[in-house]
Amino acid sequence: MGLSTQASVADSFSRIIEDEEKDFALRDGSRIAVVGSGPAGSFFSYFLLKMANAIDLEVEVDIFEPRSFKYCGPAGCNHCGGIVSESLVQILAAEGIVLPRRVVQRGVESYVVHMDVGNVAIESPVHEQRIAALYRGNGPRDGGDAPMESFDGYLQGMATQQGAEIVRQLITGMECRNGLPELKFADGETKTYDLVAVATGVNSNFIQLLDDLPGDFEPPKTTRGYICEFHSTEEEILKILGRSVHVFLLDIPRFEFAAIIPKGQFATVVMVGEDLDQELVHTFLNDPVVRRTFPTDTVPCVCSCSPLINLGARKRPYGNRVVMIGDSGVTRLYKDGIGAAFRTGKAAATTAVFHGVAAEDFEKHFWPTCKSIANDNAIGKVMFATNAVMKNSRITRRAMLRMAQREQDKPSAKPHMSSLLWNMFTGSAPYWEMFRGTLHPGFISKLLYNLAAGLWPKTKNAKVKERVA
Repeated sequence: MGLSTQASVADSFSRIIEDEEKDFALRDGSRIAVVGSGPAGSFFSYFLLKMANAIDLEVEVDIFEPRSFKYCGPAGCNHCGGIVSESLVQILAAEGIVLPRRVVQRGVESYVVHMDVGNVAIESPVHEQRIAALYRGNGPRDGGDAPMESFDGYLQGMATQQGAEIVRQLITGMECRNGLPELKFADGETKTYDLVAVATGVNSNFIQLLDDLPGDFEPPKTTRGYICEFHSTEEEILKILGRSVHVFLLDIPRFEFAAIIPKGQFATVVMVGEDLDQELVHTFLNDPVVRRTFPTDTVPCVCSCSPLINLGARKRPYGNRVVMIGDSGVTRLYKDGIGAAFRTGKAAATTAVFHGVAAEDFEKHFWPTCKSIANDNAIGKVMFATNAVMKNSRITRRAMLRMAQREQDKPSAKPHMSSLLWNMFTGSAPYWEMFRGTLHPGFISKLLYNLAAGLWPKTKNAKVKERVA
């Protein structure tokens, strides 16, 4: 896209933002464009139409999505490790959204945390199987014969059942026409809308149209993750991984953490770190701890990618008749991106239907939801920085492992470390709640005890021995 086109886009958005004299309430016949039908776009469309119907407001919703989630591999891929946390499962159920068995590839019973000093299996603190492993798209390459259904496709179906229309046209530009946002398409056609909800995520080419907007639309910071899909038989994956997500805390430079998630005939490897590259990926996959857990030389990789990951929030993810939801605007740090898509999508829909689509409406009723996620992420960065320090010391790794093992071996024990690790990796609790747990006197005293115990030489009669992975 040339500089003149970019300037036109920026100028158009400026006119939209500065237009203070228009009527910004949705009315019968109002048209809403949703760019992207991932979880954020589908949740937004679903709730907007459901709320509008409740107050007898007739609106039209067009969801622009060039991909089809009926196809495996890149044609239907949506860059996701694919875990829905227990807290989100409950929230969705309260909204009447119950995930069907055909969407959930594997119910997760526990998380197994692996370190070079040993491993520990951590069961759900509430002892219920409410973690869902799934595919955002319709699975990786060579998945055509697998009995799976796309999570994003399921949510998209919910939105269309409410009345949304899926549009396969490719958007090439955005301008202002008589105070309304106008979308331009590859075939030269244009269409104006009363509201545009941007739900493309940070990996979409469309998001580049927003890069040169005024300062308030400054994009979020990103880093790259790594996702690889391994294919075998369902029996073999179950034999190797069981019904657990396997998490790795290893002393590898630039490495944050990684997880291996069983999904029927497939296992998804997800890595997060700083400036991930092939060298770091190779180092991780060939680490002895990883190879003992998951022999990658006997299970072939059929699909891999390095998607961008949102690390922050846009300074102002809204304007007059424009709102950015999901990780186009703000999402949770590393974890529970689907939960953030749900929260921001519903908040934006509630604002549009009951308050209006002016920038001040979104600032008053939508931005608080985004801000709470962004504030929680600030605490999350401290938590992950602390985790990086602890996992890089063999003494603290041993103390963390020993503490979690003792809690799991004794059901009556308070699960201080177990709950912290569970919530860090599942995203089931906000970061502020995890941080508050680390300030509990019981957590601090047990951690100090296990740090001291780890300094003493082991004896044959030690009650708690390291469990070699």
